[in-house]
Amino acid sequence: MNEFADLISRAERVLERLERILPGPAAEPDWALATAFRWRRRHGRAALHPVSVPHAIRLADLQDIDEQKARIERNTRQFLAGRQANNVLLTGARGTGKSSLIKALLNEYADRGLRLIEVDKTDLIDLPEIVELVGGRPERFILFCDDLSFEEGEDAYKALKSVLDGSVAAVSDNVLVYATSNRRHLMPEYHDENLQARHVGGEIHPGEAVEEKISLSERFGLWLSFYPFSQDEYLDIVAHWLREFGVPEAEIAAARAEALQWALMRGSRSGRVAWQFARDHAGQREG
Repeated sequence: MNEFADLISRAERVLERLERILPGPAAEPDWALATAFRWRRRHGRAALHPVSVPHAIRLADLQDIDEQKARIERNTRQFLAGRQANNVLLTGARGTGKSSLIKALLNEYADRGLRLIEVDKTDLIDLPEIVELVGGRPERFILFCDDLSFEEGEDAYKALKSVLDGSVAAVSDNVLVYATSNRRHLMPEYHDENLQARHVGGEIHPGEAVEEKISLSERFGLWLSFYPFSQDEYLDIVAHWLREFGVPEAEIAAARAEALQWALMRGSRSGRVAWQFARDHAGQREG
């Protein structure tokens, strides 16, 4: 009997040491410090870290994506008003304003209680913990997942799928997921998966692998697609940023050929390339 009691005592001491070593639940941050936060895991412990200087881009800075802007703004206003709203998946060409649009929403609506939490793909497995952490707060939280894509069997894929729609526990109504991706279905697609399609009653049904990939993107209620800019759209964006950087109108018109050459060297007419050209051009003037 004494040996058994001694064994229990030693086990309790081991458990006490493990409790001090193992990470506990994440502590709440000081919500008054910021409107944007990053979820970071360091030395096994995860926490929300305030972003002291969020990206300053405005909705008015985002040119030639008016339809996408209007749809995500409407969804966000519904969310802030406590009405029904959807998780959003923004997909398409690089540099067309997908992530900038989400950051601009925060700047537009932070004073109405909108908050942004950026979560890296590798930390998506912690989504249930993040949702639980913010569930009782009065603010409205967008969980922002940028440049999202998965490989087969990743745990983060299952965690996101569960939070979006598939868990037995309902997600708090003050949380939405806004994600960007270059892939519409978020996972790589292979040619041989098309061979798994079957015909039932004259209809074509995709194979199980394709169904699994489609099932995640379908859990986003709102899809927004972004397309490469035309030459005129690219030049509109260049002109906007040159004005923002204080370049006179006469110089803006004269910079068109240089802007097109810049895009040709970069192999892209994206909004990001337009912004980079404008910074370079304005910086040379300042010198």
